[in-house]
Amino acid sequence: MTIAIIGNPNTGKSTLFNLLSGGHAHIGNFPGVTVEKKVGHVRWEGRELDLVDLPGTYSLAPRSIDEMLAVDVLLGRQKEVDQPDAIICIADASNLERNLYLFSQILDLTIPVILVLNMCDLARSRGIQIDAEGLSQKLNVPIVCTEAHHGVGISALKEAILQIEPGCRHQAQQLFPESFYTERKLLQDKLQTDEKQSPPDFLVDRLLLDVGGYVESYFEHHAQNGLIDHLHEARTRLKESGCAVPAMEARLRYAWAREQLNGVLTHPDDHQETTSDKIDRWLTHPVLGFLFFFVLMFFVFQSVFTWAGPAMDYVESGQGVVEEAAQALVGPGPLRSLLVDGVIAGVGGVLIFLPQIVILYFFIAVLEDSGYMARAAYIMDRLMRSLGLSGKSFIPLMSSFACAVPGIMATRVIENRHERLTTILVAPLMSCSARWPVYTLFIAAFIPNIVYFSIAGSPLVSLQGVVLFAMSSIGALIAIPVAWFLKRICFKGEVAPFVMELPGYKWPSPRHVFYRVYNRAKSFVVKAGTLIFATSILIWAAGYFPGDHTEQFKVETRLEAIDTEIGEIETQLASAEELEPAALKGLEGQQAELSAEQEVLAEKQNQISSELVENSFLGQAGHFIAPVVKPLGWDWKIGVGVIASFPAREVIISTLGTIYSLGGDVGEDDEGLIGSIRSATWPDGSKVFNIPVAVSIMVFFALCAQCAATLMVMRRETNSWFWPVVSFTYMTTLAYLGALLSYQVGMLLI
Repeated sequence: MTIAIIGNPNTGKSTLFNLLSGGHAHIGNFPGVTVEKKVGHVRWEGRELDLVDLPGTYSLAPRSIDEMLAVDVLLGRQKEVDQPDAIICIADASNLERNLYLFSQILDLTIPVILVLNMCDLARSRGIQIDAEGLSQKLNVPIVCTEAHHGVGISALKEAILQIEPGCRHQAQQLFPESFYTERKLLQDKLQTDEKQSPPDFLVDRLLLDVGGYVESYFEHHAQNGLIDHLHEARTRLKESGCAVPAMEARLRYAWAREQLNGVLTHPDDHQETTSDKIDRWLTHPVLGFLFFFVLMFFVFQSVFTWAGPAMDYVESGQGVVEEAAQALVGPGPLRSLLVDGVIAGVGGVLIFLPQIVILYFFIAVLEDSGYMARAAYIMDRLMRSLGLSGKSFIPLMSSFACAVPGIMATRVIENRHERLTTILVAPLMSCSARWPVYTLFIAAFIPNIVYFSIAGSPLVSLQGVVLFAMSSIGALIAIPVAWFLKRICFKGEVAPFVMELPGYKWPSPRHVFYRVYNRAKSFVVKAGTLIFATSILIWAAGYFPGDHTEQFKVETRLEAIDTEIGEIETQLASAEELEPAALKGLEGQQAELSAEQEVLAEKQNQISSELVENSFLGQAGHFIAPVVKPLGWDWKIGVGVIASFPAREVIISTLGTIYSLGGDVGEDDEGLIGSIRSATWPDGSKVFNIPVAVSIMVFFALCAQCAATLMVMRRETNSWFWPVVSFTYMTTLAYLGALLSYQVGMLLI
């Protein structure tokens, strides 16, 4: 059996789905859209079931292709999902009348349905009493009362699901006046002349009822024989008969809901101020709520940045241990290079993002499950609306200051397709932590440490600090016109109405939080991680081939032998008191000779590595783009560094270290690297680097899409290569123009 789960937002649908699926759900995207697809395969009492979690919605009147997807799944028109044998409709027991609007539309599908009254404990706390058995008799559907947050009622729901007979259907209700069904029949006859097969009754109803909706726009582009004119005439006739659309639907469905609840639902006479109401006096206050939100966001992102640091260090340490083990098992050669610089580095490049993703999604899951996420979106909506976005875009964009990968994944909280795509496309402009090594290197090398303000000898405002702040902020500033352009030009249309229910506050469910974080982390590693890994292998191959590494491997072999010999001598010297003076002197002499040879060979190895990189496909690409980057003040070496840093921006540091014969293990604060780039010259003897060149490089890295992980996650989240290509193209263009302007203007000023 295939069971679809649907309900209004904030009704506990995701919590209930996780409980039914046991947290074992396949998460992906429906083909061609950004809507998340969650399917849980379970086995209950010998029966196989697929549970399909549909996006939260207030009605089945689709206004976009994403909203249409839920309708297509329910009608069996979505290829990857079988038509549901039954539907579980989740309703908020404390707000039942409004929730029955969606339920009444589901009844029109004639598919067996189970109505779940969730959050019954919240309804009781508000003095609301529901006669579930009486309501079940009036609706003629099974009703299950649950408290999904506490796991109450899940067994009863499973039992109700197993009692459904596959293939059965119920009679469609006659909610509308007879004139509506007359017009529907005429419209079906008209459609049958255009289509080989007449669409389902439900779609014809939506075509009549949803003025300017997605169904109408679809038929407007595909229909012939004057269908749209016929549709307008049908609506005119309905209006003349007193059944004007679309107002008729809301009036009749809410009237139906009130009739069904009459006698089975009782409210307290006086409105009771809830604990959530009291908390919201402070947390949604125009001033205090705003301050609390920013304090909370500062804590969240500081935690992501700070807490992830040690975990990321452990990942790097673990990567180093594995690399040493591989080097011990495999001698110098192509296989070792592939394992260490390709495979292990590629896996490390995936796992290094996990701590940030896990921590960020932990906070998002807690904020959503507690009910505060809706308040955060509400508080930020006015500010974000000026950019053509809604308040839901704020957290993904702020997350991207730590790393764009979890930031883009966090856009799943945005239902509107255009807003989500806009947020995804501008998120990489936020200056993530991976750019900081680039800033640190070139600021330390070329920006004078002029102190403008200090207290007790401690500098508070300096030129280097101002430049660092400017580089960290430039992406966010550029994101403002980019977002405006995308929403006004590329994604034309009004900003989607910001409709969000403020659910009651509650303690987050540890189980739900765990499942949420686990599924996100697993999705990243399995789906996006494979693409990141493949990219790392390709970049390794470009930097390795086609050079002859024979001499390099000989030097590496000798260096490792020297390390072993020095280790043995140091062991003997540790017991020096047992040795004769002559023997001790001999050992010290051998150690000095070996150390001198080691130093010479290390320098030779760095020189060979530099030549191999220059002659590799990567180096050839650097030479090829040299005429393009020369107007930026760059030489081919900087071009190679930019290309090599595609898997991760910070790789430019180790690449420059290799190119300048210092080895690939240098850091951004390495004095040797700083000295080498300061002294680098063009063939005519003039300096390659100066302040305008340094600023040009930093501006380029601040604006470019120089991160394979970000592009791969973008591909994963949008389910298309089109948007990563768009992002890479427009950001690289912005970066080039910004770097060009920085260098050319800078050279005029010095």
